Amino acid sequence: MENILEKLVNNSKKAIEDGIYDINESLPNSETDLENIITKSEHATLITEIKFSSPALGNIRKITDPVEIALKMVNGGASALSVLTQPYMFDGSPEFFMKVRKMVKVPMLMKDITVDRIQIDAAKKIGADYFLLIQSIFDNGLVNDIDDMIDYGHNLGLKVLIEAHTKQEFENSCNTSADIIGINNRNLDTMEIDLNTTKEILHNAKKTKLVISESGISTSDDIRFLHKCGADAYLVGSSIMKTDDIQKTVQNLVNAI
Repeated sequence: MENILEKLVNNSKKAIEDGIYDINESLPNSETDLENIITKSEHATLITEIKFSSPALGNIRKITDPVEIALKMVNGGASALSVLTQPYMFDGSPEFFMKVRKMVKVPMLMKDITVDRIQIDAAKKIGADYFLLIQSIFDNGLVNDIDDMIDYGHNLGLKVLIEAHTKQEFENSCNTSADIIGINNRNLDTMEIDLNTTKEILHNAKKTKLVISESGISTSDDIRFLHKCGADAYLVGSSIMKTDDIQKTVQNLVNAI
């Protein structure tokens, strides 16, 4: 029986076979330096995520206009947006990403399970500033040569967010040339969330890159806790997508610091 990581990788391979990433448009990215925004921000730097479903939660929000959601997030103070482009299990699409890209100026992350250069080419075409790599997929041998993926993206003018869940994965991520490291508080084997994951990984760690804490963030207290742990920014998706007042929710989280 395939585990969650294997299922995520196979979903991406199926999406590639199904032509999901065959993009005819070519959109510019934001030309805005997210790392500079994070470094200079006086408040909590939020990367808010547009996702309608997930393997852990199932349906999160009825699928509606992603642009309307994106504008509420940006108006609430989000510094960047993450948009799911994986159709299977996440109800995402490159089309959603492009609709949002045409309407906002902030940096955008193509949130997907990247297993092939074809997806990186798509990230370039749809106007992404960043694309995601998951360290454990490479550490477990499900996909080969993370350095090649990073170099390929950099050569296209893209930046890379690499995601770790354990101390070893974090150290491995630090040894790559990825631009930002994300610490996923969710265990992809069990789908359980623990904000202490960020605390434990960053305790006595030598930070060589900016760190984004991801998953399980829903309150201002969560933001303040993670800030004390050493996180530089915060990726928040489900708790915002489930709320009735997206703009106000984002605003409250940004003002937590």
